Amino acid sequence: MNIFRSSIISAIGAALALVAPVSATAADYTFQTLNNGTDPTFNQLLGINNAGTIAGYFGSGSAAHPNKGYTLAPPYTQTSYTDENFPNSVQTQVVGINSNSSPTTVGFWVDANANNFGFVKQGNTFTSVSNPNTQTGTMFTQLLGVNNNNIAVGFYADANGNFQGYSYNIATAQFTAINLPASFNAGMTTATGINNSGTISGFYVDAAGNTHGFLDSAGNFVSLDDPNGTNTMLLGLNNNGQVVGSFTNANGVTNGLVYDLGTKSWLTVNDPNASATPAFDVTGTTINGINDRGQLVGFYSDGANVNGFLATPVPEPASIGFMFLGTLVCGLAWRNKLLRKA
Repeated sequence: MNIFRSSIISAIGAALALVAPVSATAADYTFQTLNNGTDPTFNQLLGINNAGTIAGYFGSGSAAHPNKGYTLAPPYTQTSYTDENFPNSVQTQVVGINSNSSPTTVGFWVDANANNFGFVKQGNTFTSVSNPNTQTGTMFTQLLGVNNNNIAVGFYADANGNFQGYSYNIATAQFTAINLPASFNAGMTTATGINNSGTISGFYVDAAGNTHGFLDSAGNFVSLDDPNGTNTMLLGLNNNGQVVGSFTNANGVTNGLVYDLGTKSWLTVNDPNASATPAFDVTGTTINGINDRGQLVGFYSDGANVNGFLATPVPEPASIGFMFLGTLVCGLAWRNKLLRKA
């Protein structure tokens, strides 16, 4: 190996050392508050696909302030909102959206008798979904997430009023129960998200009334608790091993979380405008959705209103490092060329 080639390789090694990956922190995100101008007092953003289209709703849910669903596409101006409400519904929340070229959305709607039904929207077609095991009387079924294979997940209230998670094959209209291991002592289960490999996120309440997150990978279950607090809820996940949700800190304030399956690490991520003062019974920050670009969506209380937010990862230092690396390699190559001429 000649000395000039060796110099270039050594320089490349040094440059790569400079741009070695580092752990993310909450400061590695830029935050945007995104509220539908139709109701700037209460917005929740609940799902985001890889194109950056967001599922959400406005309205606190009271009779005078009903939930109204929407999707929101870049560039996130007021004209970027598209109303999405189940026909003749009293209330609608759009909760999940996949990344297909014509995205499927899922959520739930409420009728005049306070019955809850899941729904699927494909193209311009809405389909109502009700788990056959739901309680009699006031029915209760919701869909909360959907993957690119059009498998959705959600929960229903059983005959005893306890929540039970399930998956739903949209093409075949088939329901599959999600049964947690007996060791979890789960009295109630909610399935919240599903990625393209079929891994499901969710949370459950144990016999003592404590809430824990869970992941289900082909029937292999793991219970997860954020070490920074209690009441862990896992609310969504992507295809890159990242899970999002919330936990409650020692002061009773909700905090957003990002959990990395590869490193088994927990990151607390809160909107910088979030307040411990409740608005519409919401405190702090909740992260509800994440796409494969690592963008987060959720909502926070500012002490007066509930606001939707989008958090986008700041470009990693590696991008700067690789620009430096390219300049360095080119410079060394020119030096090599000039020395050869000499």
